[in-house]
Amino acid sequence: MVDAAGPGSLPLLAVVGPTGTGKSELALDLAQELGGEIVNTDALQFYRGMDIGTAKLPVAERRGIPHHLLDILDVTQEASVATFQAQVRAVIAQIESRGLRPVLVGGSGLYVRAALDALEFPPTDPVVRAELEELAERIGLDALRERVRAVDPESAERLGDQRRLVRALEVHTLTGRSFASFMPQRQYLRPTVQIGLNLDRAVLHQRLRARVEAMLEGGLLQEAAALDAAGLRRGKTAARAIGYAQALRFLDGEASREWVLEDTTVATRRFARRQVTWFNADPRVQWFDPTERSLTQRVLAGLAESGPQ
Repeated sequence: MVDAAGPGSLPLLAVVGPTGTGKSELALDLAQELGGEIVNTDALQFYRGMDIGTAKLPVAERRGIPHHLLDILDVTQEASVATFQAQVRAVIAQIESRGLRPVLVGGSGLYVRAALDALEFPPTDPVVRAELEELAERIGLDALRERVRAVDPESAERLGDQRRLVRALEVHTLTGRSFASFMPQRQYLRPTVQIGLNLDRAVLHQRLRARVEAMLEGGLLQEAAALDAAGLRRGKTAARAIGYAQALRFLDGEASREWVLEDTTVATRRFARRQVTWFNADPRVQWFDPTERSLTQRVLAGLAESGPQ
């Protein structure tokens, strides 16, 4: 069903939380009920061919609902949150222009914020960056910090390493503004509802173990081998992705299948913990237990109460 108020007048909807909590299924339910389409905010699902290891929903399981911003990068390419911000906002506008409701789903925290918040990314220039890096090598860290302090005292105190201090100088050179002035605030670009899914830690750990086992049974190692042939190791982000990094060690003869299972499970649990920490820090997220009955109806009831804002 489509809300009579019209999608464009309703709050933007995002389903967030740690991996393994059923975000994709809830997003499908909501899109089906609200007359919507899915917009991906999981950075690793941008990559073509990285299907099993990212738990990308197979086309046959998408219920005929269009999905956007999946499979938009080769494994050799680098994801850019600034580029994504422009892409996701264009997709949202396109969906709403057709009278439909975008439903964002994914657990990549910074990408979620780039889509939802009034988040501004400072520009970069490789020539300016190279000149400042050369300067930093020539004058040393202490003198570099004094250069930053002259134009951006807050960043000079807050930033500890040469790379970030160089970035602060680059931003000031290009914009005349301090790097600190670009720091994000928790301010939605437009009325928004974030639905968070989370589970008891022990239950989530069991789910994640079972999920990794299913990925291995489903062909994760074979998928990694095919991606390796397509240049996976040349991709700074893709090659380090959980599951694929472990699979590459297996393919190199450095690790057993059992080690891949154990190490991927541990890494996935750690990642889920970081996701919980990230989203828990945002007081705007409305949390639900994905195992509760009538979850979709409860979420829809909450949305109906929020209405146009």
